Amino acid sequence: MTAAIGAQSGPPRSRFRLRAPRFLLAIPSFAWYLFLFVVPVALVVVNSFGSKIAGVPGKVDLSSPGLDRYRDVVNGSFTTVLKQTMRTSILGTALCLLISLPVAYYLAFKVGPKAKTIVLALLMVPFFTNYLLRTLAWKIVLQPKGFVSNFLQDTHWFTFGQALRTGPIQILDTRTAVQLAIVYNYLPLMIFPLWVAFDRVELHLREASKDLGADRVNTFLRVTLPLAMPGIVAGLVLVFVPLSGDYVTAALLGGTKGNMVGAAVADQYFRAQDAASGSAIAVSLIISILFVLGVFSAFFWFLRKLLAANRRVTVIER
Repeated sequence: MTAAIGAQSGPPRSRFRLRAPRFLLAIPSFAWYLFLFVVPVALVVVNSFGSKIAGVPGKVDLSSPGLDRYRDVVNGSFTTVLKQTMRTSILGTALCLLISLPVAYYLAFKVGPKAKTIVLALLMVPFFTNYLLRTLAWKIVLQPKGFVSNFLQDTHWFTFGQALRTGPIQILDTRTAVQLAIVYNYLPLMIFPLWVAFDRVELHLREASKDLGADRVNTFLRVTLPLAMPGIVAGLVLVFVPLSGDYVTAALLGGTKGNMVGAAVADQYFRAQDAASGSAIAVSLIISILFVLGVFSAFFWFLRKLLAANRRVTVIER
């Protein structure tokens, strides 16, 4: 009793603790972003206003900055290449979206847990191989004496012993070959965000929609698709941005017909040793990507408003 009475009553004394500011945890990521993204892009932008120094490969003269390199981009053949790149990128992104939607929907709502793990693992298998090797594999498949060409020239039982083609098919060194390869290479980057978005859609919302009389199509358009819209936007950005700057696929499979801006930037930097022109082309590509993303954002904003208007319930008073 004496010890209990002599003990100090009340809350324990608070000890002084030296705590670092919370923003210190983000300093490594800020440093990474600053030195590996902001600074390189700033150097590219600055070099785009300079000019090539004759006899000194890779050096840029910034003594008299101007817009001459951008005039060369607008008036030269790079404008045609830029338009082709944007066309290929938009079409490739749209094809990835159309192919990924049913796959991600099937994975999220129709496949069991064990089978889902197996399918996701199979989708990850191509990433175990180097991007360059995967692209070179398409070169083997699409060549005139490759698998596709030989298959179309052979006789099959479903054609009653007749070949589908009389000669080899020329797909390699065309824009079609580039389009096929980029869809294959970037398809998983669209499937995974869509699957995550569909998997987060709560089942009771879909069941409530069906209980209220909506069929499968209306449930998908008015409930599932609006809730999965952030994943769709993320997938579009993840595919479109790196696809627009891709140059390995165009250099290996496209030849002169499938050239893209990324390959033109690489040629200016490494072959022509003209860093100023390469920087101007790179900045033009960045501006084009931002413009297309802005158009995408406006379209999805309008689509979201339209879907929200269709989901409104009108109460009829009697």
